[in-house]
Amino acid sequence: MPLRPLSLLTALLHAYIGLRLLPALWALSPIGALALLLALVVSAASIPLPFVGLGSRQRPPLHDAWRWLGLLCMGWFSSLLVLTLVRDAGLLLGWAAQGVGVLSFDGASARRWSAAAVPLLATAVTAVGFFNARRTAPVQRVDVPIRDLPAALVGFSIVQLSDIHVGPTIKRGYIQRIVDAVNRLEADAIAITGDLVDGSVAELREHIAPLADLRARHGTFVVTGNHEYYAGAPAWIVELRRLGLRVLLNEHVLLDARGAAGAQTDEESGDATLVLAGVTDFTAGHFDATQASDPQAALAGAPASATTRVLLAHQPRSAPAAADAGFQLQLSGHTHGGQFFPWNLFVPLQQPFTAGLHRLRDMWVYTSRGTGYWGPPKRFGAPSEITLLRLVAA
Repeated sequence: MPLRPLSLLTALLHAYIGLRLLPALWALSPIGALALLLALVVSAASIPLPFVGLGSRQRPPLHDAWRWLGLLCMGWFSSLLVLTLVRDAGLLLGWAAQGVGVLSFDGASARRWSAAAVPLLATAVTAVGFFNARRTAPVQRVDVPIRDLPAALVGFSIVQLSDIHVGPTIKRGYIQRIVDAVNRLEADAIAITGDLVDGSVAELREHIAPLADLRARHGTFVVTGNHEYYAGAPAWIVELRRLGLRVLLNEHVLLDARGAAGAQTDEESGDATLVLAGVTDFTAGHFDATQASDPQAALAGAPASATTRVLLAHQPRSAPAAADAGFQLQLSGHTHGGQFFPWNLFVPLQQPFTAGLHRLRDMWVYTSRGTGYWGPPKRFGAPSEITLLRLVAA
């Protein structure tokens, strides 16, 4: 959305909140009402700030501080708006219930106390959400039962990172903590399932650098997400490869349980081989027709004897095509698990899965809630995760 319409829309919504809360809050606490008025003015003025100067090589003064303030206000305003709407609905139901004689409803008292409760609750939710977003993501351990899993691959482990969104508020220190946590897991392979960055290579090269220190027996593999295409996917693919990460663009590698990534296998060694494939983002074809996502192409040339096949695909909605192609497991992200209420309610409108392990025909789909966050530094009801997946016999 262009900056001016965004500013106008947020100003109108802030005005709505003020009109609904301030008169009742003033009757209860004039100081509280003045504090809320000041917070609303600061929020309305700050929310457009993260978008100022985007696409410009010359960054405005205090650009990072502005972005932090705007994104924090965005998270607070989101909860404040939802709770104001809930308050209005509750007051309406109270008056309706009183009108039909179901209960006695003190509307004046309810308006005053709820006007105080809404900003206090929004602030508390935002504070908890900030802590959840900024901490190092905890490890989520998941066993995936694979039918006819070869004995050599039982216990094969993959660490999944997804949706880190290095950018305005996620910098080098945040990434270093993730790298340290992942390396302690000593996994067989590491998979990064897209939306790694929110910015250009020139802006974020320093902050993404710790990923070069990721350690796993077979290495680290990456697929593109939609945000890579917003940020310039070709340049990022080059940079990630320079760091030593393997970017899979509708292609696969063979991971031999007895050897190294990319080892050549024959029919006799197929039962020790895992096919790890990766597709470009579901929407990649809109940005570059030559990179349209294609699970079938990602399997081209894979040996028939290697029947254990795992696909990295940023969006869960790649799953039907992946199941048709014959994969046993798809690892995805994109949804953030909704990140914070009420956005989790809208994810199913676009994606078949929001979070966790689900079955689609003969294939498992694991959808990560993400290792970082996008936009407001806020997670509530959808904790971030570093996922340690282990293949086990069904």
